[in-house]
Amino acid sequence: MSIFDKLKKTASDTLNNGVKNAAAAITSKKETFTFAALPESLAELQALPEAAMDTPFQTAALTVCALCVYAADKEIGAEMLNFLLGPRPLNNVQISFLNDRFREGHHVPFSYFKGAVPENDYTPDTPFTITIEAGAYSDANEGYKKLYIKSGGADNPREIVLRMRGDGKWFLWEQFLLVGIREAKSDNPWA
Repeated sequence: MSIFDKLKKTASDTLNNGVKNAAAAITSKKETFTFAALPESLAELQALPEAAMDTPFQTAALTVCALCVYAADKEIGAEMLNFLLGPRPLNNVQISFLNDRFREGHHVPFSYFKGAVPENDYTPDTPFTITIEAGAYSDANEGYKKLYIKSGGADNPREIVLRMRGDGKWFLWEQFLLVGIREAKSDNPWA
């Protein structure tokens, strides 16, 4: 092998390793958020530092908080979700979907916080801690970010998609967080 071929191979290997390392960095990007308490009103949600919505991770964390509130109070939860949706508020189909999902209980959104598992009826540890991760295809569509959140009641993380507005703020676009999870111990007749 000539010196030119060796240099070419070394440059190629270095480039390939750089691409692999960059892909790994994007894939493994995660952010953790901690809340002393969950917001109980739109004003409290807007007072949180995450309400700057400068990153899609912030908006994703706030979405889980808003869904927890929706489980307790639909009106306040809807106000929070409308804030997070920005210029595209909840429509009747989305409201119907939310109401349907919470008909059987309120455990699902709480399952995304640390410590919430079926054995403790999805009671999260306090302070409330949530980790949001990016994946290999998080940036597949320009202006959108697909993120993943692990539930204590599911084997695979669930998706949430955020969209960036022209001013750089990130808003909720769609969420796939309210799907079935393992039954809470108190609801399971076989437990």
